[in-house]
Amino acid sequence: MDKMKLHSPDLSQDNIAKIRALFPGCVTEASDDNGKLRLAIDFDQLRQELSDHTVEGGQERYRLDWPGKREAMALANAPIAKTLRPARDESVAFDTTQNLFIEGDNLEALKLLQETYLGKVKMIYIDPPYNTGNDFVYDDDFAESSAEFLERSNQKDGEGNRMVANTTANGRFHSDWLTMMFARLRLAKNLLTDDGAVFVSIDDNESDSLIKIGREIFGDENFVAQLAVQLNPRGRHLDRFIANTHESVVVFVKDGLNSNCIGGLEKEGRMADEYNRNDSDGAFRLLGLRNRNQAFNPTTRPNLYYPLYVCPKNGLISLINDELFTDEVWPDTPDGIKTCWTWGREKVSKEGSLLLAEKSGGEWRIFRKDYLNKNGEVTKTMAKSLWAEKEITNDYGRSSVKDLFGKAVMDFPKSPALLERLVKIGSNENDLILDFFAGSSSTAHAILSTNAREGCHRRFIMVQLPESTSAGSIARQEGYETISELSKERIRRAGQKILESDCHTDWNKDVGFRVLKIDTSNMEDVYYRPDEVKQADLLTAVDNVKPDRTVEDLLFQVLVDWGVDLTLPIRRETVQGKTVFFVDDNALVACFDTGITEDLVKELAGHEPLRVVFRDNGFVSDAVKINVEQIFRQLSPTTDVKSI
Repeated sequence: MDKMKLHSPDLSQDNIAKIRALFPGCVTEASDDNGKLRLAIDFDQLRQELSDHTVEGGQERYRLDWPGKREAMALANAPIAKTLRPARDESVAFDTTQNLFIEGDNLEALKLLQETYLGKVKMIYIDPPYNTGNDFVYDDDFAESSAEFLERSNQKDGEGNRMVANTTANGRFHSDWLTMMFARLRLAKNLLTDDGAVFVSIDDNESDSLIKIGREIFGDENFVAQLAVQLNPRGRHLDRFIANTHESVVVFVKDGLNSNCIGGLEKEGRMADEYNRNDSDGAFRLLGLRNRNQAFNPTTRPNLYYPLYVCPKNGLISLINDELFTDEVWPDTPDGIKTCWTWGREKVSKEGSLLLAEKSGGEWRIFRKDYLNKNGEVTKTMAKSLWAEKEITNDYGRSSVKDLFGKAVMDFPKSPALLERLVKIGSNENDLILDFFAGSSSTAHAILSTNAREGCHRRFIMVQLPESTSAGSIARQEGYETISELSKERIRRAGQKILESDCHTDWNKDVGFRVLKIDTSNMEDVYYRPDEVKQADLLTAVDNVKPDRTVEDLLFQVLVDWGVDLTLPIRRETVQGKTVFFVDDNALVACFDTGITEDLVKELAGHEPLRVVFRDNGFVSDAVKINVEQIFRQLSPTTDVKSI
């Protein structure tokens, strides 16, 4: 019976395997520090394979380098022996919700989510530290090797990654921030769907660096935009020379060739007021068909320079000149400068009913109808790069938190209205959204509000480090010791308030979330390094599970290791006197009790689960343990059988 590995994937080995498929001569085997064989790259041979001439030394090229970049790449690939432990008492609707709140270091969280949510996250939004010299960045100790990091992660007294102030006096001021972000974005990219998108809030301190590392990770062609978002219309008067009124949201996509990455926004507010005409299809406005950009002209776009013909009686348009359509119109300016149309002949042929002509100054002008809601269907428009609506400012962010808590317990929370707009253009009604710098969970608040209003079923994963709130802060005075405590409470209060308001009848009313906390592995260190077992450790080896861990802790480590959805419904039953977990009925069956008999194994096999797992020392005898795989082979041959 195979044992579960119970650590996150070793991404470096996965990447090497992909290279071996392309260049098998560049991959060899080498022994690691424990004498175990691992795949290794012959980099000299690989450089030669990728060149059409003899390679002798390094080549200058356009790239962004900084001290710590190599270590960041190694750290992103290194596996960790950590787990996610459920916290039912801090959760809401633990057994039924589709949402997750993960408490712990987000680098470790991203590693633990790699198998379960690989290619399943449609949208990622993060609001990371801006690196102002006063905020915090993550100190990931990039001086240690991958092997040392794995060993440190197994230590019982290991505190994991910690938070330190990154002052401007630090000689690695920018490098530390780049290293922190690079490793996390590398891992985040793996989780995106093919049409997924990433939105990152940032200010001028590191926006340029963020775009550069984003281009390297996602590709130049997958950089979409740098949105200017006005968060403080009054400006910050402590700024030098110019009072800054905006921050940026930098947008990248997984695959820029996929047309479903970024959606549009509904036409509303001041824009809706422009739709002051009506016909049988609804309200519309007129947009000129002539391209006003004179860079587009008969020379640069000859296919868009052609005549249209107007019927003088009704202003209808045709490509053909006949007895009805007699007046010829070219896309030229009133003073004779030649431009072109925005539509080609084929589009005019298909959608010419949307065109009409009106006279202005004795000359015909060609327009196209742009409907607000054609035939009752909501039409959307492309999002603009400048967002200046008052609802998205920090003032509204603070007031939204104050409405929930009675006091402004967060200093600079993002407005839920801003996040709602991003959610609308970055995701669809049933998508999964990740925020691994959750802060006060404005993102979760926005998702719940959008779902309730539109009858959607978007799901979220929030990740937040249990960073201490500032001494003397309003949050600390109100009893919130950590940011993660405050974040969870905001989701609880926002969910309750939304339930009390008018909601869409199609909404499933899921305002819950499962709290999972990152911790050291449930397994004793001997599980991972049996070659280092000393005689004094032999008694520990009899039961390799740490004494303070519950059977539900073990279950969630198995879910993570096997890549099973962490929000699937879990049913606990007593079968032949033993506790048995059924995850989504038969997606996984787990029994971690001792004294398991052959009769119990046969009964569980009768459920024909996709996966089944037992404790390695849980069987009543060695004979039963040996027979387990044979029993499943006979009664449920498709079941994957493993032990811990």
